[in-house]
Amino acid sequence: MSDIEEIARGGQGQVLDPETYRDSIGTMDQSGKRKWVYPRKPKGKFTNYRNIVSYILLIIYFSIPFIKINGNPLLLFNVIDREFFILGQPFYPQDFFILTLGAIASIIFIIVFTIAYGRIFCGWICPQTIFLEMIFRKIEYAIEGDRNKQMKLDRQAWNSEKIWKRGLKWTIYIIISLIITHFMFMYIVGYQEVFKIISEGPFANPTNFMVMILFTAAFYFVFAWFREQVCTLVCPYGRLQGVLIDKETINVFYDFKRGENRAKWRKGEDRKAAGKGDCIDCHQCVVVCPTGIDIRDGQQLECVNCTACIDACDEVMVKVGLPKGLIRYATENEIEKEIPFKFTARMKGFAVVLALLVGFLGYLLYNRGEMEAKFIKPAGSTFFVRDGQITNTYNYTFLNKTNEKKVVTVKVIEPKNGVITYSASSMITVDRDKITKGTINISFPESEMNLSKQNITIGVYDTKGKLIDSYQTYFEGPFKLQF
Repeated sequence: MSDIEEIARGGQGQVLDPETYRDSIGTMDQSGKRKWVYPRKPKGKFTNYRNIVSYILLIIYFSIPFIKINGNPLLLFNVIDREFFILGQPFYPQDFFILTLGAIASIIFIIVFTIAYGRIFCGWICPQTIFLEMIFRKIEYAIEGDRNKQMKLDRQAWNSEKIWKRGLKWTIYIIISLIITHFMFMYIVGYQEVFKIISEGPFANPTNFMVMILFTAAFYFVFAWFREQVCTLVCPYGRLQGVLIDKETINVFYDFKRGENRAKWRKGEDRKAAGKGDCIDCHQCVVVCPTGIDIRDGQQLECVNCTACIDACDEVMVKVGLPKGLIRYATENEIEKEIPFKFTARMKGFAVVLALLVGFLGYLLYNRGEMEAKFIKPAGSTFFVRDGQITNTYNYTFLNKTNEKKVVTVKVIEPKNGVITYSASSMITVDRDKITKGTINISFPESEMNLSKQNITIGVYDTKGKLIDSYQTYFEGPFKLQF
Protein backbone atom coordinates (compact mmCIF):
# COMPACT_ATOMS: atom_id res chain seq x y z
CA MET A 1 0.00 0.00 0.00
CA SER A 2 1.37 3.44 -0.96
CA ASP A 3 1.60 6.37 1.44
CA ILE A 4 -1.20 8.19 -0.39
CA GLU A 5 -3.48 5.16 -0.24
CA GLU A 6 -2.74 4.76 3.45
CA ILE A 7 -3.73 8.37 4.04
CA ALA A 8 -6.89 7.95 1.99
CA ARG A 9 -7.85 5.00 4.20
CA GLY A 10 -7.35 7.01 7.38
CA GLY A 11 -3.74 6.14 8.13
CA GLN A 12 -1.22 8.65 9.38
CA GLY A 13 1.18 8.44 6.40
CA GLN A 14 4.22 10.69 6.46
CA VAL A 15 3.28 13.10 9.22
CA LEU A 16 5.92 15.55 10.40
CA ASP A 17 7.06 15.82 13.98
CA PRO A 18 5.30 18.54 16.01
CA GLU A 19 8.40 20.74 16.07
CA THR A 20 8.06 21.20 12.33
CA TYR A 21 5.43 23.82 13.08
CA ARG A 22 7.45 26.89 13.89
CA ASP A 23 7.12 30.51 14.84
CA SER A 24 9.49 31.88 12.18
CA ILE A 25 11.53 29.85 9.70
CA GLY A 26 10.61 26.32 8.68
CA THR A 27 14.19 25.11 8.70
CA MET A 28 14.87 26.17 12.29
CA ASP A 29 13.37 25.00 15.55
CA GLN A 30 12.31 27.33 18.34
CA SER A 31 15.83 27.36 19.77
CA GLY A 32 17.25 28.58 16.44
CA LYS A 33 18.92 25.28 15.57
CA ARG A 34 19.01 24.21 11.94
CA LYS A 35 16.52 21.51 11.02
CA TRP A 36 17.42 19.53 7.94
CA VAL A 37 14.66 19.41 5.33
CA TYR A 38 13.94 16.04 3.73
CA PRO A 39 11.43 16.87 0.99
CA ARG A 40 9.58 13.95 -0.53
CA LYS A 41 10.26 13.53 -4.23
CA PRO A 42 7.56 15.53 -6.05
CA LYS A 43 5.62 14.23 -9.00
CA GLY A 44 2.74 15.54 -11.03
CA LYS A 45 1.77 17.92 -13.80
CA PHE A 46 3.58 21.01 -12.54
CA THR A 47 6.68 19.01 -11.64
CA ASN A 48 6.80 17.74 -15.23
CA TYR A 49 6.46 21.28 -16.57
CA ARG A 50 9.22 22.51 -14.26
CA ASN A 51 11.47 19.66 -15.37
CA ILE A 52 11.03 20.69 -19.00
CA VAL A 53 11.71 24.37 -18.26
CA SER A 54 14.74 23.51 -16.12
CA TYR A 55 16.29 21.17 -18.68
CA ILE A 56 15.87 23.79 -21.40
CA LEU A 57 17.54 26.43 -19.21
CA LEU A 58 20.36 24.03 -18.27
CA ILE A 59 20.99 23.27 -21.94
CA ILE A 60 21.09 27.00 -22.65
CA TYR A 61 23.49 27.61 -19.74
CA PHE A 62 25.94 24.91 -20.83
CA SER A 63 25.66 25.82 -24.54
CA ILE A 64 25.98 29.61 -24.58
CA PRO A 65 29.78 29.75 -24.00
CA PHE A 66 30.31 27.80 -27.24
CA ILE A 67 27.93 29.86 -29.40
CA LYS A 68 29.36 32.66 -31.51
CA ILE A 69 27.70 35.30 -33.67
CA ASN A 70 29.85 36.81 -36.43
CA GLY A 71 32.90 35.39 -34.67
CA ASN A 72 32.02 37.00 -31.33
CA PRO A 73 30.85 35.17 -28.19
CA LEU A 74 27.10 35.20 -27.61
CA LEU A 75 27.69 36.33 -24.01
CA LEU A 76 30.97 37.35 -22.41
CA PHE A 77 31.62 39.50 -19.35
CA ASN A 78 35.40 39.79 -19.14
CA VAL A 79 35.74 42.39 -16.41
CA ILE A 80 39.51 41.88 -16.18
CA ASP A 81 40.23 42.76 -19.83
CA ARG A 82 37.13 44.96 -20.15
CA GLU A 83 35.65 42.88 -22.94
CA PHE A 84 31.88 42.54 -22.98
CA PHE A 85 29.67 40.86 -25.54
CA ILE A 86 25.89 40.65 -25.41
CA LEU A 87 24.12 38.72 -28.17
CA GLY A 88 27.36 38.83 -30.14
CA GLN A 89 27.60 42.63 -30.00
CA PRO A 90 30.71 44.13 -28.37
CA PHE A 91 30.22 46.56 -25.50
CA TYR A 92 32.83 48.82 -23.95
CA PRO A 93 33.35 50.88 -20.79
CA GLN A 94 32.09 53.83 -22.84
CA ASP A 95 28.71 52.04 -22.96
CA PHE A 96 28.44 51.94 -19.17
CA PHE A 97 25.40 54.24 -19.25
CA ILE A 98 23.56 51.48 -21.14
CA LEU A 99 24.39 49.05 -18.34
CA THR A 100 23.09 51.56 -15.79
CA LEU A 101 19.84 52.16 -17.65
CA GLY A 102 19.50 48.42 -18.27
CA ALA A 103 19.97 47.68 -14.56
CA ILE A 104 17.30 50.25 -13.65
CA ALA A 105 14.91 48.80 -16.24
CA SER A 106 15.62 45.27 -14.97
CA ILE A 107 14.84 46.28 -11.37
CA ILE A 108 11.58 47.87 -12.49
CA PHE A 109 10.81 44.71 -14.49
CA ILE A 110 11.36 42.52 -11.41
CA ILE A 111 9.18 44.77 -9.24
CA VAL A 112 6.33 44.92 -11.76
CA PHE A 113 6.55 41.19 -12.49
CA THR A 114 6.47 40.34 -8.77
CA ILE A 115 3.48 42.61 -8.12
CA ALA A 116 1.52 40.85 -10.86
CA TYR A 117 2.80 37.28 -10.86
CA GLY A 118 4.46 36.72 -7.49
CA ARG A 119 7.56 34.54 -7.15
CA ILE A 120 7.24 32.46 -10.28
CA PHE A 121 10.87 33.33 -11.02
CA CYS A 122 12.03 31.68 -7.79
CA GLY A 123 10.36 28.36 -8.42
CA TRP A 124 10.82 28.09 -12.18
CA ILE A 125 13.84 30.10 -13.37
CA CYS A 126 16.14 30.90 -10.44
CA PRO A 127 19.56 29.21 -10.91
CA GLN A 128 19.66 28.30 -7.21
CA THR A 129 16.37 26.38 -7.51
CA ILE A 130 17.26 24.75 -10.82
CA PHE A 131 20.69 23.52 -9.76
CA LEU A 132 19.48 22.35 -6.35
CA GLU A 133 16.19 20.71 -7.30
CA MET A 134 16.96 19.49 -10.80
CA ILE A 135 20.55 18.31 -10.36
CA PHE A 136 21.77 17.92 -6.78
CA ARG A 137 18.46 16.81 -5.26
CA LYS A 138 17.86 14.27 -8.03
CA ILE A 139 21.32 12.79 -7.42
CA GLU A 140 20.44 12.55 -3.74
CA TYR A 141 17.20 10.74 -4.54
CA ALA A 142 19.04 8.33 -6.85
CA ILE A 143 21.71 7.43 -4.26
CA GLU A 144 19.97 7.71 -0.89
CA GLY A 145 16.34 7.19 -1.86
CA ASP A 146 13.25 9.25 -1.09
CA ARG A 147 12.40 11.14 2.11
CA ASN A 148 11.95 8.19 4.50
CA LYS A 149 15.11 6.45 3.35
CA GLN A 150 17.12 9.64 3.67
CA MET A 151 15.87 10.20 7.20
CA LYS A 152 16.67 6.61 8.11
CA LEU A 153 20.15 6.89 6.61
CA ASP A 154 20.80 10.10 8.51
CA ARG A 155 19.83 8.48 11.84
CA GLN A 156 21.87 5.32 11.42
CA ALA A 157 25.48 4.94 12.51
CA TRP A 158 28.40 5.43 10.13
CA ASN A 159 28.43 1.89 8.79
CA SER A 160 29.61 0.77 5.36
CA GLU A 161 26.28 1.61 3.69
CA LYS A 162 26.21 5.17 4.99
CA ILE A 163 29.88 5.78 4.23
CA TRP A 164 29.73 4.67 0.61
CA LYS A 165 26.40 6.39 -0.10
CA ARG A 166 27.45 9.70 1.44
CA GLY A 167 30.93 9.42 -0.07
CA LEU A 168 29.52 8.75 -3.53
CA LYS A 169 27.03 11.61 -3.24
CA TRP A 170 29.60 14.11 -2.01
CA THR A 171 32.10 13.07 -4.68
CA ILE A 172 29.52 13.63 -7.44
CA TYR A 173 28.57 16.95 -5.84
CA ILE A 174 32.21 18.08 -5.98
CA ILE A 175 32.53 17.06 -9.63
CA ILE A 176 29.33 18.88 -10.60
CA SER A 177 30.37 21.97 -8.63
CA LEU A 178 33.69 21.93 -10.49
CA ILE A 179 31.88 21.68 -13.83
CA ILE A 180 29.54 24.57 -12.95
CA THR A 181 32.55 26.67 -11.92
CA HIS A 182 34.38 26.02 -15.18
CA PHE A 183 31.35 27.00 -17.22
CA MET A 184 30.89 30.11 -15.11
CA PHE A 185 34.47 31.10 -15.94
CA MET A 186 33.72 30.52 -19.62
CA TYR A 187 31.26 33.40 -19.37
CA ILE A 188 34.12 35.58 -18.10
CA VAL A 189 37.20 34.65 -20.15
CA GLY A 190 35.76 32.43 -22.90
CA TYR A 191 35.89 28.68 -23.36
CA GLN A 192 39.20 28.76 -25.25
CA GLU A 193 40.97 30.38 -22.32
CA VAL A 194 39.40 27.94 -19.85
CA PHE A 195 40.50 24.96 -21.93
CA LYS A 196 43.96 26.50 -22.18
CA ILE A 197 44.18 26.87 -18.39
CA ILE A 198 43.05 23.26 -17.95
CA SER A 199 45.63 21.94 -20.44
CA GLU A 200 48.48 23.93 -18.87
CA GLY A 201 47.69 22.65 -15.39
CA PRO A 202 47.46 24.30 -11.95
CA PHE A 203 51.19 24.96 -11.56
CA ALA A 204 51.25 27.14 -14.67
CA ASN A 205 48.18 29.09 -13.49
CA PRO A 206 48.21 29.02 -9.69
CA THR A 207 45.97 32.08 -9.26
CA ASN A 208 43.32 30.81 -11.65
CA PHE A 209 43.50 27.40 -10.03
CA MET A 210 42.93 28.80 -6.54
CA VAL A 211 40.02 30.95 -7.70
CA MET A 212 38.36 27.93 -9.32
CA ILE A 213 38.88 25.87 -6.17
CA LEU A 214 37.31 28.60 -4.03
CA PHE A 215 34.27 28.93 -6.30
CA THR A 216 33.90 25.16 -6.47
CA ALA A 217 33.96 25.00 -2.67
CA ALA A 218 31.34 27.77 -2.53
CA PHE A 219 29.04 25.92 -4.92
CA TYR A 220 29.54 22.66 -3.03
CA PHE A 221 28.78 24.40 0.29
CA VAL A 222 25.60 25.96 -1.07
CA PHE A 223 24.16 22.87 -2.75
CA ALA A 224 25.39 20.20 -0.34
CA TRP A 225 24.65 21.95 2.95
CA PHE A 226 23.32 25.53 2.85
CA ARG A 227 20.59 24.72 0.32
CA GLU A 228 17.20 26.31 1.11
CA GLN A 229 18.88 28.69 3.57
CA VAL A 230 19.92 30.73 0.53
CA CYS A 231 16.24 31.40 -0.13
CA THR A 232 15.12 31.84 3.47
CA LEU A 233 18.08 33.74 4.96
CA VAL A 234 20.26 35.24 2.22
CA CYS A 235 18.29 36.09 -0.90
CA PRO A 236 16.89 39.65 -0.70
CA TYR A 237 14.18 38.88 -3.24
CA GLY A 238 12.19 36.87 -0.70
CA ARG A 239 12.10 39.87 1.61
CA LEU A 240 11.36 42.23 -1.26
CA GLN A 241 8.36 40.25 -2.47
CA GLY A 242 6.85 40.48 1.01
CA VAL A 243 6.22 44.20 0.49
CA LEU A 244 5.33 43.93 -3.20
CA ILE A 245 2.56 41.35 -3.28
CA ASP A 246 -1.04 42.25 -2.55
CA LYS A 247 -4.43 40.58 -2.78
CA GLU A 248 -4.33 40.72 -6.59
CA THR A 249 -0.94 39.00 -6.91
CA ILE A 250 -0.85 35.46 -8.31
CA ASN A 251 0.83 33.03 -5.91
CA VAL A 252 0.60 29.47 -4.71
CA PHE A 253 -2.29 29.60 -2.23
CA TYR A 254 -4.19 27.16 -0.05
CA ASP A 255 -7.96 27.55 -0.47
CA PHE A 256 -8.77 27.83 3.23
CA LYS A 257 -12.47 28.42 2.57
CA ARG A 258 -12.74 25.10 0.86
CA GLY A 259 -10.19 23.27 3.00
CA GLU A 260 -11.26 24.22 6.52
CA ASN A 261 -12.18 22.78 8.89
CA ARG A 262 -9.49 20.25 8.15
CA ALA A 263 -9.91 16.71 9.47
CA LYS A 264 -8.67 13.20 8.75
CA TRP A 265 -10.32 11.28 5.95
CA ARG A 266 -13.05 8.82 6.82
CA LYS A 267 -14.29 6.60 4.03
CA GLY A 268 -17.97 7.06 3.22
CA GLU A 269 -18.33 10.14 5.43
CA ASP A 270 -20.29 13.19 4.27
CA ARG A 271 -17.65 15.75 5.15
CA LYS A 272 -19.82 18.73 4.27
CA ALA A 273 -22.62 17.57 6.54
CA ALA A 274 -20.08 16.94 9.29
CA GLY A 275 -18.76 20.50 8.96
CA LYS A 276 -15.41 19.36 7.60
CA GLY A 277 -13.46 20.90 4.74
CA ASP A 278 -11.71 19.14 1.88
CA CYS A 279 -8.29 19.21 3.59
CA ILE A 280 -7.78 15.76 5.10
CA ASP A 281 -4.75 16.95 7.10
CA CYS A 282 -2.41 14.45 5.44
CA HIS A 283 0.60 16.81 5.53
CA GLN A 284 1.68 15.78 2.03
CA CYS A 285 1.87 19.44 1.03
CA VAL A 286 4.33 19.91 3.91
CA VAL A 287 6.63 16.93 3.38
CA VAL A 288 7.25 17.83 -0.28
CA CYS A 289 8.11 21.46 0.48
CA PRO A 290 11.83 22.13 -0.17
CA THR A 291 11.84 25.05 2.29
CA GLY A 292 10.02 23.24 5.09
CA ILE A 293 6.88 25.38 5.34
CA ASP A 294 3.20 24.55 5.67
CA ILE A 295 1.41 26.34 2.83
CA ARG A 296 -1.82 26.08 4.81
CA ASP A 297 -0.49 28.71 7.22
CA GLY A 298 -0.88 31.31 4.48
CA GLN A 299 1.57 33.09 2.21
CA GLN A 300 5.10 33.04 3.65
CA LEU A 301 8.35 34.62 2.50
CA GLU A 302 10.03 31.18 2.41
CA CYS A 303 7.60 29.95 -0.27
CA VAL A 304 9.38 29.89 -3.63
CA ASN A 305 6.28 28.92 -5.64
CA CYS A 306 7.84 25.62 -6.71
CA THR A 307 4.34 24.01 -7.03
CA ALA A 308 5.43 20.78 -5.30
CA CYS A 309 2.58 21.22 -2.80
CA ILE A 310 0.09 21.63 -5.65
CA ASP A 311 1.05 18.31 -7.20
CA ALA A 312 1.11 16.54 -3.82
CA CYS A 313 -2.32 17.87 -2.84
CA ASP A 314 -3.86 17.11 -6.24
CA GLU A 315 -2.62 13.53 -6.00
CA VAL A 316 -4.31 13.11 -2.61
CA MET A 317 -7.53 14.73 -3.83
CA VAL A 318 -7.71 12.28 -6.73
CA LYS A 319 -7.15 9.35 -4.37
CA VAL A 320 -9.97 10.39 -2.03
CA GLY A 321 -12.35 11.47 -4.81
CA LEU A 322 -12.37 15.20 -4.11
CA PRO A 323 -11.85 18.01 -6.66
CA LYS A 324 -8.29 19.08 -7.38
CA GLY A 325 -7.09 22.63 -6.83
CA LEU A 326 -7.28 22.84 -3.06
CA ILE A 327 -3.78 24.30 -3.39
CA ARG A 328 -3.32 26.18 -6.64
CA TYR A 329 -2.08 29.29 -8.36
CA ALA A 330 -4.54 32.01 -7.36
CA THR A 331 -4.89 35.49 -5.94
CA GLU A 332 -5.88 36.15 -2.35
CA ASN A 333 -9.03 37.90 -3.55
CA GLU A 334 -9.92 34.88 -5.63
CA ILE A 335 -9.71 32.67 -2.54
CA GLU A 336 -11.55 35.04 -0.21
CA LYS A 337 -14.34 35.96 -2.65
CA GLU A 338 -14.58 32.43 -4.11
CA ILE A 339 -14.48 33.67 -7.68
CA PRO A 340 -12.79 31.88 -10.61
CA PHE A 341 -9.48 33.13 -11.93
CA LYS A 342 -9.53 35.58 -14.81
CA PHE A 343 -6.92 37.64 -16.56
CA THR A 344 -7.87 41.04 -15.18
CA ALA A 345 -7.32 44.47 -16.70
CA ARG A 346 -4.66 45.02 -14.02
CA MET A 347 -2.71 41.97 -15.19
CA LYS A 348 -3.07 43.06 -18.82
CA GLY A 349 -1.74 46.48 -17.92
CA PHE A 350 1.24 44.99 -16.11
CA ALA A 351 1.87 42.68 -19.08
CA VAL A 352 1.99 45.74 -21.37
CA VAL A 353 4.44 47.48 -19.00
CA LEU A 354 6.64 44.38 -18.93
CA ALA A 355 6.62 44.18 -22.74
CA LEU A 356 7.57 47.86 -22.96
CA LEU A 357 10.46 47.31 -20.55
CA VAL A 358 11.73 44.38 -22.61
CA GLY A 359 11.46 46.54 -25.71
CA PHE A 360 13.36 49.33 -23.97
CA LEU A 361 16.16 46.96 -23.00
CA GLY A 362 16.33 45.72 -26.59
CA TYR A 363 16.48 49.31 -27.83
CA LEU A 364 19.39 50.07 -25.49
CA LEU A 365 21.30 47.05 -26.74
CA TYR A 366 20.84 47.65 -30.45
CA ASN A 367 20.70 51.44 -30.72
CA ARG A 368 24.01 52.48 -29.21
CA GLY A 369 25.67 53.69 -32.41
CA GLU A 370 27.98 51.96 -34.86
CA MET A 371 31.06 53.94 -33.97
CA GLU A 372 32.36 56.22 -31.27
CA ALA A 373 34.59 59.06 -32.45
CA LYS A 374 36.64 61.54 -30.44
CA PHE A 375 38.76 64.47 -31.62
CA ILE A 376 41.10 65.78 -28.94
CA LYS A 377 43.69 68.54 -29.28
CA PRO A 378 47.16 67.29 -28.29
CA ALA A 379 48.31 68.49 -24.89
CA GLY A 380 50.26 71.76 -25.17
CA SER A 381 49.41 72.28 -28.84
CA THR A 382 48.13 75.58 -30.21
CA PHE A 383 47.05 77.06 -33.54
CA PHE A 384 49.20 78.37 -36.35
CA VAL A 385 48.38 80.84 -39.13
CA ARG A 386 49.55 80.41 -42.72
CA ASP A 387 48.32 81.99 -45.95
CA GLY A 388 45.29 83.48 -44.24
CA GLN A 389 44.24 80.14 -42.75
CA ILE A 390 44.11 79.27 -39.04
CA THR A 391 44.97 75.61 -38.44
CA ASN A 392 44.45 73.39 -35.42
CA THR A 393 45.72 69.83 -34.95
CA TYR A 394 43.50 67.03 -33.53
CA ASN A 395 44.19 63.45 -32.53
CA TYR A 396 41.26 61.24 -33.43
CA THR A 397 40.18 57.93 -31.91
CA PHE A 398 37.63 55.76 -33.70
CA LEU A 399 36.04 52.77 -31.96
CA ASN A 400 34.19 50.43 -34.31
CA LYS A 401 31.36 48.81 -32.32
CA THR A 402 30.03 46.69 -35.17
CA ASN A 403 30.93 43.23 -36.44
CA GLU A 404 32.15 44.48 -39.82
CA LYS A 405 35.04 46.59 -41.08
CA LYS A 406 34.26 50.28 -41.61
CA VAL A 407 35.83 52.73 -44.07
CA VAL A 408 35.11 56.28 -42.99
CA THR A 409 35.98 59.86 -43.79
CA VAL A 410 35.85 63.03 -41.71
CA LYS A 411 34.03 66.29 -42.44
CA VAL A 412 33.43 69.50 -40.51
CA ILE A 413 29.70 69.85 -39.87
CA GLU A 414 29.63 73.27 -38.23
CA PRO A 415 30.95 75.79 -39.31
CA LYS A 416 30.65 74.41 -42.83
CA ASN A 417 33.72 75.98 -44.44
CA GLY A 418 36.36 74.01 -42.54
CA VAL A 419 39.07 72.24 -44.54
CA ILE A 420 40.58 68.96 -43.32
CA THR A 421 44.13 67.82 -44.04
CA TYR A 422 44.92 64.18 -43.31
CA SER A 423 48.24 62.81 -42.12
CA ALA A 424 47.58 59.77 -44.33
CA SER A 425 44.66 58.77 -46.57
CA SER A 426 41.31 60.56 -46.31
CA MET A 427 39.62 57.11 -46.28
CA ILE A 428 40.26 55.69 -42.82
CA THR A 429 39.81 51.96 -42.25
CA VAL A 430 38.58 50.78 -38.86
CA ASP A 431 38.47 47.02 -38.29
CA ARG A 432 35.54 45.50 -36.45
CA ASP A 433 35.75 45.67 -32.68
CA LYS A 434 38.97 47.69 -32.94
CA ILE A 435 40.27 51.16 -32.13
CA THR A 436 42.00 53.28 -34.79
CA LYS A 437 43.98 56.40 -33.96
CA GLY A 438 45.47 59.13 -36.12
CA THR A 439 45.94 62.88 -36.64
CA ILE A 440 44.19 65.48 -38.78
CA ASN A 441 44.52 69.25 -39.27
CA ILE A 442 41.46 71.48 -39.57
CA SER A 443 41.75 74.95 -41.10
CA PHE A 444 39.37 77.92 -41.28
CA PRO A 445 39.83 81.29 -43.05
CA GLU A 446 41.31 83.79 -40.62
CA SER A 447 38.64 86.33 -41.56
CA GLU A 448 35.83 84.06 -40.34
CA MET A 449 37.28 83.21 -36.92
CA ASN A 450 36.07 85.99 -34.66
CA LEU A 451 36.64 84.26 -31.33
CA SER A 452 39.84 82.98 -29.73
CA LYS A 453 38.03 79.75 -28.87
CA GLN A 454 35.07 78.62 -30.94
CA ASN A 455 32.96 75.47 -30.85
CA ILE A 456 33.03 73.25 -33.91
CA THR A 457 31.32 69.93 -34.72
CA ILE A 458 33.16 67.19 -36.60
CA GLY A 459 31.32 64.33 -38.29
CA VAL A 460 32.39 60.83 -39.29
CA TYR A 461 30.76 59.45 -42.45
CA ASP A 462 30.76 56.03 -44.12
CA THR A 463 31.38 55.44 -47.83
CA LYS A 464 27.67 55.99 -48.58
CA GLY A 465 27.73 59.43 -47.00
CA LYS A 466 25.79 58.37 -43.88
CA LEU A 467 26.68 60.21 -40.68
CA ILE A 468 27.91 57.58 -38.19
CA ASP A 469 28.95 59.78 -35.29
CA SER A 470 29.70 63.39 -34.49
CA TYR A 471 31.86 65.08 -31.89
CA GLN A 472 31.87 68.64 -30.60
CA THR A 473 35.18 70.21 -29.68
CA TYR A 474 36.74 73.68 -29.84
CA PHE A 475 38.88 75.54 -32.35
CA GLU A 476 41.53 78.03 -31.23
CA GLY A 477 42.53 81.22 -32.98
CA PRO A 478 44.23 84.55 -32.29
CA PHE A 479 42.60 86.86 -29.76
CA LYS A 480 40.74 89.78 -31.33
CA LEU A 481 39.33 92.83 -29.65
CA GLN A 482 35.64 93.34 -30.44
CA PHE A 483 34.33 96.90 -30.78
